[in-house]
Amino acid sequence: MKRIKKLLLVLGVVVLGLLTWVQLSGNTHIYRTLAMTIFRGQMGPQIDELNDFPTRSIPNAKPEPWPHSFAYNNVQLNPELIKKLHENKTTAYLLIQNDSIVYEDYWEGANAKTESNSFSMAKSITAALIGCALKEGLIKSLDEKVGTYIEAFQKEPYTQISIRHLLMMSSGLDFKETYGSILGWPAKAYYGKDVNATVMDAPKLYEPGTVYEYKGGDSQLLGMILEKASGKRASEYASQHLWQKIGAEDTAYWSLDVPNGMEKVSCCYYASAHDFARLGKLYMQFGNWNGMQLIDSSFIAHSIIAAPTLTASGKPNTQYGYQWWILNYKGLDVFYARGIKGQYIFNIPAKKMIIVRLGHKRAEKNADDLPLDIFDYLELGLSLGK
Repeated sequence: MKRIKKLLLVLGVVVLGLLTWVQLSGNTHIYRTLAMTIFRGQMGPQIDELNDFPTRSIPNAKPEPWPHSFAYNNVQLNPELIKKLHENKTTAYLLIQNDSIVYEDYWEGANAKTESNSFSMAKSITAALIGCALKEGLIKSLDEKVGTYIEAFQKEPYTQISIRHLLMMSSGLDFKETYGSILGWPAKAYYGKDVNATVMDAPKLYEPGTVYEYKGGDSQLLGMILEKASGKRASEYASQHLWQKIGAEDTAYWSLDVPNGMEKVSCCYYASAHDFARLGKLYMQFGNWNGMQLIDSSFIAHSIIAAPTLTASGKPNTQYGYQWWILNYKGLDVFYARGIKGQYIFNIPAKKMIIVRLGHKRAEKNADDLPLDIFDYLELGLSLGK
């Protein structure tokens, strides 16, 4: 009995010590992280957590439903590729060509109206909003310094970081983008209660504009700049200058850090497959929608080619533009938005093709940092299209 009491006492001291450390270190996001992962029997964020966080709506206006092609869903699917869709727990696969739906299907209880977490596809949406603000003149130049909009960046070593550097993921700052750590930037930004605070006072690793290093902190800074330049919440600006303009069929939602707080603009934009596809169409049309130039074509052109930076290993960047990924598949140039659970908006201009894939999982990465399921979804789309 004494041994048990002693063990309980030691355990109590350890727990109390841990709780004290969490409070004093400011890592209180750990509580929500554990509550939404380990205590739910899962190891990370999920695509259906819309109601677990405060949100702000992004209302649409006049819906422009996608028309069906003459061959709508009248296609034979490759059984091997369909098997891979199911292995990665796909919820939506949508193929649009020549502005018409060729094929769509939904699984895991989803349908055409189901809102899915975008995860990092939101970075591409945030970049589009910066493009809108630039077109409006709210942002004068992509070479404006971040300190013009965020006071904390008016001091060294941050004074030379520009909006363009953020778009290229080349701020040179170390946000500790460690996805496997409960103390990493992604966990603090996703589960924490002050997302803007996570990008303050980050140490400098590289000269701005020189090294491409993927990190959500750069995207969050873009969201802060957007709010300062426009005087509007990111969701309000997105609704007025993007969502309503491109004929979204449904209201979208953006997760916030706290009620009436800041949008987590590097992730957590909830929309349907049909509406995610509209972002691809806007970019394939170089920012023009029904005769309205929402984003300058030059901004789009720079967004979908590799930015002139180096990787941390010293090799030329060949994969990233302005918050969009880039690759060449079977001789076809592809630019795409990408989320950590296998959320994709693929755009193949030569084929006038848009592919949206949503789901719960993605495959392992190859040596080039590319999730291998990318090639399955592209192959399926190309086999179904013309």
